[in-house]
Amino acid sequence: MVGRSRLPLVLLAAAVACAVAQHAPPWTEDCRKSTYPPSGPTYRGPVPWYTINLDLPPYKRWHQLMADKAPAPGMLGNFPGPFEEEMKGIAAVTDIPLGVLEWIMGKKDAMWIGFITRSVLENSTSYEEAKNILTKTKVLAPAYFILGGNQSGEGCVITRDRKQSLDVYELDPKQGRWYVLETNYDRWKNPFFLDDRRTAAKTCLNRITQENISFATLYDVLSTKPVLNKLTVFTTLIDATKGHYETYLRDCPDPCIGW
Repeated sequence: MVGRSRLPLVLLAAAVACAVAQHAPPWTEDCRKSTYPPSGPTYRGPVPWYTINLDLPPYKRWHQLMADKAPAPGMLGNFPGPFEEEMKGIAAVTDIPLGVLEWIMGKKDAMWIGFITRSVLENSTSYEEAKNILTKTKVLAPAYFILGGNQSGEGCVITRDRKQSLDVYELDPKQGRWYVLETNYDRWKNPFFLDDRRTAAKTCLNRITQENISFATLYDVLSTKPVLNKLTVFTTLIDATKGHYETYLRDCPDPCIGW
């Protein structure tokens, strides 16, 4: 019984230790410099490329990709194996209108995140048009859309729930807001105390200043712990004005925080 009574204290102590660790070396570090072009232990290699021949019929053009990578079950319209009936049962018992299940069951008045993103990339001809679509279209799940235009001052983070936009946080050079930042938490809320990448990223961006922003300095920010962590899979750098982007697979050797 004594052991059980101490368990909450042990868990609390572990949580506090993790929270403190992410703000102390070696789990965090000063803003990195000169990490670009990518090399060294945090660079795992280039991203593998697949050539999709659009001249082939649809059932052939995706063969190589789907042979190498497992298909996304949600995109196929059902859940994998043993989970399908389980998910339907949970939805039936709780009467929770899960967006994905609604879509599978035939209520298709909302768009998949992947499909709306592709549609905007293929069809939108301006920043304002893209922002309007991503802000107003009903989607299947909450999401953050980080949108950048090809003109100065065009950039925003759109915070969405399924039916509407909760917030559109835009660049505002006149107010000194030369960047917007998103780390998977609503911007008006504090990040989860075990996952404060926001503070580290803002510190590094503010040190760089707008005049010195480039692929190289952005890569430095994204290479600084805990922005870089064990869950980091890749880093993508995009210049919308030039139509240029680069993607690199990443690694975070120990000591490195797990999130």
